[in-house]
Amino acid sequence: MAKEEVKKEKKSSYGADAITVLEGLEAVRRRPGMYIGTTGTDGLHHLIWEVFDNSRDEAMGGFADDIEVVLLPDNLIRIADNGRGIPVDMHKQTKVSALETVMTTLHAGGKFGGEGYKVSGGLHGVGVSVVNALSEWMRTEVHRDGGAYTQEYVRGKKKVAVKKVGPSRLHGTVQTYLADKEIFTTTVDYDFDKVVSHLREQAYLVKGLRITIIDARGSGINFTEVGKELYIRSYLSQAPSQTFYFEGGLRSLISFYNRHLKPVHKNVFYIEKEVDDVAVEIALQYVDDISPRVLAFANNIFNNEGGTHVTGFRTALTRTLNAYARKSGGIRESEENFTGDDVLEGLTAVVSVKMREIQFEGQTKGKLGSVEARGATENVFGEAFSLFLEENPEDARAIVSKSVLALKARKAAKAAKDSVMRKGALEGMSLPGKLADCQTKDASESELFVVEGDSAGGTAKTGRDRRTQAILPLRGKILNVERARLDKMIASEQIKNLVVALGTAIGDVFDISKLRYHKIIIATDADVDGAHIRTLILTLFYRHFKPLIEGGFIYIAQPPLYKIKRGKEIIYAYSDEEKAKVVGKEEVIEDGEAAAEENAAAGAEGEAEETEVKTKKTRTHIQRYKGLGEMNAEELWETTMDPARRILKQVNIEDAQDADKVFDILMGEDVSSRKSFIQSNAKLANLDI
Repeated sequence: MAKEEVKKEKKSSYGADAITVLEGLEAVRRRPGMYIGTTGTDGLHHLIWEVFDNSRDEAMGGFADDIEVVLLPDNLIRIADNGRGIPVDMHKQTKVSALETVMTTLHAGGKFGGEGYKVSGGLHGVGVSVVNALSEWMRTEVHRDGGAYTQEYVRGKKKVAVKKVGPSRLHGTVQTYLADKEIFTTTVDYDFDKVVSHLREQAYLVKGLRITIIDARGSGINFTEVGKELYIRSYLSQAPSQTFYFEGGLRSLISFYNRHLKPVHKNVFYIEKEVDDVAVEIALQYVDDISPRVLAFANNIFNNEGGTHVTGFRTALTRTLNAYARKSGGIRESEENFTGDDVLEGLTAVVSVKMREIQFEGQTKGKLGSVEARGATENVFGEAFSLFLEENPEDARAIVSKSVLALKARKAAKAAKDSVMRKGALEGMSLPGKLADCQTKDASESELFVVEGDSAGGTAKTGRDRRTQAILPLRGKILNVERARLDKMIASEQIKNLVVALGTAIGDVFDISKLRYHKIIIATDADVDGAHIRTLILTLFYRHFKPLIEGGFIYIAQPPLYKIKRGKEIIYAYSDEEKAKVVGKEEVIEDGEAAAEENAAAGAEGEAEETEVKTKKTRTHIQRYKGLGEMNAEELWETTMDPARRILKQVNIEDAQDADKVFDILMGEDVSSRKSFIQSNAKLANLDI
């Protein structure tokens, strides 16, 4: 068929009958990603947040002060609050109960006008009706007006009308649901720590709200046996649980974020005030660190991309500190003002606004777009922070001194960077001598292996695919950049070599479009030293090249732990479990003497541990690798570098706040916190002792 005929046929077939109308919540089930972002683990947990947000909005309005979230057996989730309870009377527009309308209709609820809520986190169409649509089964229990009411749903559709099941002296709502396995691509498996972390933050943001999270999955309790109770914690006294209640609000949250860091000043700044129907709440404290941490919330929703309230906050912060420093003599007349980056260094701050009519940029609510939030935040914070500096001169001096130090460091870093740039090192004009570059200039097919030491580097250079694979050996442990400024970093030969090889430059001239390799693979030994070097490199990437992690360019090589020879067959095992499967536990008889004789005869080199075992059928020789340098070029290619056979772990940041905290603990100066963290997480680590 000719091209013109095909076009004509396509055009004529697009008529009214081609328009599909999805009834009720069918649109949500057809395109779940549009409503919850992903059908993976994050989307699964997002259902909890959406149901919880309804209860939290009741608390924000002053109608509730107690929320219980329970992970039940069989993947059920139960969330209860002591709020007003969803109305159950007839809805004039839909001709069914208000409860059924809320649970089965998009864009229905007390947040879309009227006096239902003064402040809420909703307004983007994602809510309890979407959770209902994406659940195999859901049940709502309402306690209000002296009665208990219930309604059940299957994949968003009601089973029966709302019915009264008896009298009740309680008030509140209980939601119980089972996420639909047909929708979620991952196994339905909830992360209790993830739930705790998210809801702990919410407890800080709503002063006086009690939040209880219970992991009852191993309790064996049948949720139908708990009767008509609002809360079931009394039935689950032995189950793992966490309860949060904070009167200090954001003050407490700042103390929590800074618990592993050394404060620069004693008093935590705090202000809560409403201006022009915008409630502004801000807390901050400076710490002895170089990284800023500014967390933003709008109607208790975390805005990872900031927004207008953050813009107002940063403007007022820079202006106020410059004015005070000039007035107090912290900055001389001949010296330049602080920049926004100067006053942010070492700052931990939480900026929270609450408003009735709120606008976000994008479905995910990652960035606040409400214009009025900027002016309200700037005015409230600027006035209060200026007063704080005047009333707390010791704190003010410490904060100004911290910003002066940042200003001087910025100048020193700029001078050092300019010096290097003049030499052309960061522009790629002079690649480091130790870099064995690849032949292709197409970044999309180029790989950079960052390897530990010259020995592994030499082996990798021999075994690689020269067309697409480049090798950069690093000598020993690189500088810990967690507390190092840019001038000191650039002075480090190892870091400078890596920056030059990447091609992106660093700091304010970083340009990801100039990245020379779209796969940067960290290949270190499978021992404690190798793990430390890998952590140092990841710290560098996280603190100064975060777009490379966010873009999915950073990988960790997974070399095998064992080489197993059974006759002529060679098998590589990447864990002790894999080795056990290959060798078999019942048939193995250790025979160290035979292995020692064979090794001596073969003249085996290196420190690899080698043993030989006898099975009923044949001899099996096992070699334990301690480092990449113990492999020959062919082995390294087969196991670690060959794209067809290798195993790589892609580095990503699921939760930037948690990642930030881990780097603070592991790479900072608080020894007791680091020791505690390692002891608590030792069982989760793969160690080579």
